[in-house]
Amino acid sequence: MQRRLRRSRTTEGMRPDCSPRSSISDSLYQQDLADHYTVIKDLGSGTYGKVLLAKCRKTGTEVALKVLPKSSTKLKDFLREFNYSYYLSPHRAIVSTYDVAFETPTSYVFAQEHAPMGDLFEAITPQVGISECRAKVVAKSVASALEFMHSKNLVHRDIKPENILLFDAEFVRVKLMDFGMTKKAGTLVRKVSGGIPYTPPEICEALKGERYTVETSADVWAFAVLVFCMLTGNFPWELASHKDSFYAEFIHWQKRKTTKLPSQWQKFSPRMMRLFRRLMEPKPERRTSIKEVAKYFEDAWTITQKAPQDDEQETAEVDPMEHLNAMLQSHGIETTVNKKFREKRISEWILST
Repeated sequence: MQRRLRRSRTTEGMRPDCSPRSSISDSLYQQDLADHYTVIKDLGSGTYGKVLLAKCRKTGTEVALKVLPKSSTKLKDFLREFNYSYYLSPHRAIVSTYDVAFETPTSYVFAQEHAPMGDLFEAITPQVGISECRAKVVAKSVASALEFMHSKNLVHRDIKPENILLFDAEFVRVKLMDFGMTKKAGTLVRKVSGGIPYTPPEICEALKGERYTVETSADVWAFAVLVFCMLTGNFPWELASHKDSFYAEFIHWQKRKTTKLPSQWQKFSPRMMRLFRRLMEPKPERRTSIKEVAKYFEDAWTITQKAPQDDEQETAEVDPMEHLNAMLQSHGIETTVNKKFREKRISEWILST
């Protein structure tokens, strides 16, 4: 049985304690969205709010407007997401956020660049995945974005295909998005849900309501699950908990209690399994940093099962002595003379080479 890929709800800490807010803030410009933008269509929606594709009436530029309802969003949470998005957007692998943020009577709004091809989730074929070549392009971009964030002591906390944008069909431009859950490393947050397949074991093991510390190692774990999903079109497990048989099987291998690869991981090369072992170390303090990934991009990540060709099968059926005789003859050694003379010629040939 395989854990099929599906859209995941937001991970831990997504505004669980947001109180209703309806008053107008002095910190943002108040304006009517329709006065400045022509809404083209909805790009997506969720518990956070919605994203609209809109055209600026003044410049004619198409943008993605993230609209967060005041009924479920605190101003400080909106400002934190907007500021982090704007602060990080100069990086080439992070979605650009424009210096445009305002409020309407019911919502907070900010503008970002629009990705015509949508998010990575839509590009992953269920139970198949995407090509290794494209997976590496995505992995390079996401790893670069995370390395940049981690260097700023920031943790994304919501790495998944839905938060990776594609700007072209060839995967030339790939960017990380959605910083609604981003926190500084070392911040204490409260666990509010059980978790999703990308959630690392140290958070899965925490009790609901328990506080835990935000660490960059959580992004590293989620990144590894992302790579697995890209290359297989499935989740490796439902939850990184010993109650999940797929996770238990992986940990049995991870802790070197067996040399047999877990059933869901058969397609990966030995080098890739070495990388997975380092990225998915159960103890967060021993988990490698995202920089480690750069060492493995030149390696094969998957094993190609190639069927033998007809000429290969014919070669395999050739008599070993016939093959030896042909090789000796190609070096000028007569194979039809008596055995003693032949052995002498072979010895001379070996010594000479």
